[in-house]
Amino acid sequence: MPISSIITVTVPVADQERALTFYTGVLGFEVVTDNPFPLGRWLTVAPKGAGTTLLLASWFPDMAPIGGLVVGAPDLDALAARLQEHEIAFDGPSEQAWGRQLLFHDPFGNGFVVSQA
Repeated sequence: MPISSIITVTVPVADQERALTFYTGVLGFEVVTDNPFPLGRWLTVAPKGAGTTLLLASWFPDMAPIGGLVVGAPDLDALAARLQEHEIAFDGPSEQAWGRQLLFHDPFGNGFVVSQA
């Protein structure tokens, strides 16, 4: 049977509380699950209404940051202003052959490519 969806992407973080503050406070994601887990805490976040969640996992200390999770945003200028307000370094928005994009990293080095949706 073929794979029909992506449910969760594991995002390695060193500190789940700090990650939660970033993803909810800066990016505006919502907490989907926050449950005890044998290795710590099963903490997932997602944009409102999204079908795929990000698992903010602190129990993989040797896992390298993800390189370029591609996400969409309706207004890259507003996102750039929000990132700047929170002193998060970013590149863009810039015009590319495929459309507008903005690049940034979370506090743990995970890379994001944001395309204007």
